[in-house]
Amino acid sequence: MDTPPRPRAAASPAARRPAFAFLALAALLSGCGQSQSRSTPDSPVEAHGGAGGKEAAAQGPAATASPSPPGSPEPAEDEPPPGQPAAPPIVSLSGVSTPPLPAREGSPRLASIAMLTRVYARPSTDAKRVGFLRAGTIVEMDPEPAGTAGCPGGFRRIKPFGYVCLGPDATLDLDHEIVRAAARRPDVTHKLPYMYGTVTRGGPAYARIPSQDDVARFEPSLKKHLDRWAKDEESGATYGLDVWLKWSAEPAPPALDALAQRITDREIPWFLRDGRRAPNLSGLIQSDDAVKIDEVSRRNGMAFIESFLHEGRRYNVTTDLRVVPADRFRPIRGSDFHGVEIGKDIDFPFALVRRQGGKRWRVEGKKLVDGGELEWRSAVPLTGKQQFFGGKLHYETKDGDWVDDRHAGRIDPAKKMPAWGKNGEKWLDVSLTKQVLVAYEGTKPVYATLISSGEAGLEDHESSTATKRGIFRIHTKYISITMDSDAVGEEFELRDVPYVQYFEEGYALHGAYWHDKFGRPKSHGCINLSPEDARRIFFWTEPAVPPGWHGAARSLTGTVVFVHP
Repeated sequence: MDTPPRPRAAASPAARRPAFAFLALAALLSGCGQSQSRSTPDSPVEAHGGAGGKEAAAQGPAATASPSPPGSPEPAEDEPPPGQPAAPPIVSLSGVSTPPLPAREGSPRLASIAMLTRVYARPSTDAKRVGFLRAGTIVEMDPEPAGTAGCPGGFRRIKPFGYVCLGPDATLDLDHEIVRAAARRPDVTHKLPYMYGTVTRGGPAYARIPSQDDVARFEPSLKKHLDRWAKDEESGATYGLDVWLKWSAEPAPPALDALAQRITDREIPWFLRDGRRAPNLSGLIQSDDAVKIDEVSRRNGMAFIESFLHEGRRYNVTTDLRVVPADRFRPIRGSDFHGVEIGKDIDFPFALVRRQGGKRWRVEGKKLVDGGELEWRSAVPLTGKQQFFGGKLHYETKDGDWVDDRHAGRIDPAKKMPAWGKNGEKWLDVSLTKQVLVAYEGTKPVYATLISSGEAGLEDHESSTATKRGIFRIHTKYISITMDSDAVGEEFELRDVPYVQYFEEGYALHGAYWHDKFGRPKSHGCINLSPEDARRIFFWTEPAVPPGWHGAARSLTGTVVFVHP
């Protein structure tokens, strides 16, 4: 059985595997696996306390009774307190962002100094985790200590709720080197929260900017590598420089010009100037004189918070403060696709065009005549009429044309509203056959989009890469988290997969920055969304992630996810 991707709180110095072609990676990466066989202290299995939900009937919401989803509207003892102050969503379903305000200057504050700092429901390490902070986050707190149960450094209550243990993962020192070096927050105003790249040519990761002697030692084939990089039009020197300039205040010269002229940026990250090594957020720096601390392979995807030129070569800084040559990565822009708001952009019935090559057809006599190309991924208003032509089902558009169901899937509201909808809850209706997700607020549909579910379709999820069907609740969310697999032949590591929402064991909704095949089964079990859809839906669902936090966890009361054929 495959071992699924799992969330990881920080890098580990595990041995790296042989390099493989990244095209194979794109096919493998697209999601998760069947069960959470290896869990970290903050894995979905532990965070939500086990599996829940019943198998849905085969016909989906149109012909299904409404079994109750797991959970109860009453929060458990360790849940966040009810009645939190109402606030506008950080991101709306229309994509409009309201970035959170930073913690107030002068107020009592603490900072995270770990890739995941746990937030507990009570001041005890035995309490349930209700959320997570990431290194560099600064949050307001109550100034008085709140106990030491399992925490020698003492707990502090943070706002809006929860308790953080001071120690290796959190500090009162707001000038701590990790706090300052990791000050760049995820950009929730953009479809991707960081700069992203996928490894095209494996190589070293450094603790500091390498000297010429270091490069000669650790990259002995650099000239050959740079020659290939210079000629590679798809992922080399001439591709995607704009991605690395996301946070740059100044324009940059073309990569080959910079290399030839040995240009160094005026603004090098402060923690790497004058030969300094990066703070040891990765946990991989074993000595003060460490230079090479890790390897990146062609089954890696990574996120970056800094990018700069040094002596002509561009280096990127990962979210855990490793220094890597940018020429070993293909910059990733991510798909521009996103869904539609129902009632604003379009009304029922409509179709989403999920495959390329579709046509609009006109009826002339008893024949269908080509009426032009059907725009891929467009939303097409329908009249509600449907008819078979040549043995294939077609839908009539409001323009009087016809589109076939091989390229476009018809979207209708649920014919029989489930109990949780009648109760006014938010819920997600996921059709594996149509590869469509529809978001509801109670009985009102508000958003629809295309997904990529498990590539094994409707097969048994226990023995294949199919997405598990049933009724679940979202229980753990991360703005980004690492997913990886050690399954033989399918090893990969994707750092900072964006907008991850776990609903059952290793199964999650999440953004996929490495492919653009939404509307077709593609994943290893998870529900892949375009980065922009993932961002919008992440901030719409429950549990809500408080402003500035990196994640949230809540048993029993998260948004319902109904996965059916």
